[in-house]
Amino acid sequence: MQHSDTGFILLDSSFKPLAANNQALRILAYPTDPVRIQRVDTFLGDKLRTGLMVGRGNAATFLQEFRSGRRRYACSALRLEGHSHANEGALLLLLERPVQHFIELSRLAAEYDLTPREREAVEFLVQGLTTKEIAKRMNVSPSTVSTFLRLVMVKMGTNSRNGIVGKIVRPPV
Repeated sequence: MQHSDTGFILLDSSFKPLAANNQALRILAYPTDPVRIQRVDTFLGDKLRTGLMVGRGNAATFLQEFRSGRRRYACSALRLEGHSHANEGALLLLLERPVQHFIELSRLAAEYDLTPREREAVEFLVQGLTTKEIAKRMNVSPSTVSTFLRLVMVKMGTNSRNGIVGKIVRPPV
């Protein structure tokens, strides 16, 4: 089962966290395993005040970009329209990886004669996933992912994972 790459945090009108999905916890807790968080509500409140919010009270706003390790996340706050007074003024805070340029991977796969599994590994690599994350999504071992990527490097004439991404994002002119 794949999980969403988008973190969701539901806040009340005073910016108190009401709920969050697991991905939001992974993003905000990195590199700590979110399972180790004892009081999720306290953790989220502290993280919002110290890492995501600018200003205080009604003048508070959210950062437009949040860094978690080497990854960047676009941060968007959406006001929810409710039909009950209980949810009036609630906000949904989204933490999303910025969308890269559209990449025509089928053309690239044909040009470099990539197998379907090599192409799949490259797609996940371009999304910024680690070897372990790619392995989990592909349901293979991390060493199998490394083998796929080494074969892609040979086919593309690069000597690093960054070289693969570079050829995809900035194809030769």
